[in-house]
Amino acid sequence: MAIVPHPRAPIHTPTLPFTGRRWPSRVYPGDLAQTSWVRSDLAVDLARLAGLAKETGEDIVLCASEMFANACDHSRSGQDPEGRGIRTLNMPTATTVQVAIVDDGVRADSIEPKGPEIPHQRTPEDWEEAERGRGLLLIHHLAERWGSHSILDFPFCDGLGTVIWAEFALGGARS
Repeated sequence: MAIVPHPRAPIHTPTLPFTGRRWPSRVYPGDLAQTSWVRSDLAVDLARLAGLAKETGEDIVLCASEMFANACDHSRSGQDPEGRGIRTLNMPTATTVQVAIVDDGVRADSIEPKGPEIPHQRTPEDWEEAERGRGLLLIHHLAERWGSHSILDFPFCDGLGTVIWAEFALGGARS
């Protein structure tokens, strides 16, 4: 019997964007060492989206890694040995991609539950010397919109977890 070569099928076929599209959520251990997996998995998921500008894809990956690092640093996701971070990816509109990270909630050593905020109490000299604390500023400048909210909107559920999200225009044009 002769072996007949068959043309290789493409590894993936990019799909057209559509409102409401969702990718499967991905769960990662709450360890900063997992950030590289968050980045690579997200890059693979975004590669399947037709029409996404390369620069926008890179911005999304960078912002998601910053959000994941914040979850590991500032929530139970990174404090608890069983802590986790969940990455979601969806399209609220046909021209917008939203990435989000869900953390495990307020750390035991935290005094008061609150969402992430850009630090404003630094002088220009303090910013020059700071090695940390620029992640949310980076997200603020790269994303079209971003924000955070509690995973459950009930007063008695404060501190159970925070969702931080960022939206990006599909074509990459920032307003």
